[in-house]
Amino acid sequence: VQLQASGGGLVQAGGSLRLSCAVSGPTLSSSSVMGWFRQAPGKGREFVAAIKWNDGTTGYAESLKGRFTISRDNAKNTVTLQMSSLKPEDTAVYYCTSTGPSSSYDYWGQGTQVTVSS
Repeated sequence: VQLQASGGGLVQAGGSLRLSCAVSGPTLSSSSVMGWFRQAPGKGREFVAAIKWNDGTTGYAESLKGRFTISRDNAKNTVTLQMSSLKPEDTAVYYCTSTGPSSSYDYWGQGTQVTVSS
């Protein structure tokens, strides 16, 4: 499974960005979970949001609920993260990920930089 994240960039505080993750390679299992994590400079990687590939059930980091929305398009094999009301503390590299046969996040994209200016 290959994951290609895109859509990052520079935005002012209060603005919005839409990240996309294109999935290619072997067909995802119906039980797969797609997720987004982020890593800010000098910090560890943190969970942002996840979505079940089969039924679209979503989960979010508590602190991001209401501002971030994850969705998927099974036909296009893409996962999207819509981010709104962005804050400077949202600045990070955002990574797309997918679970594998072990149900852990085995597959990772290369990351896309999001920078929010104050």
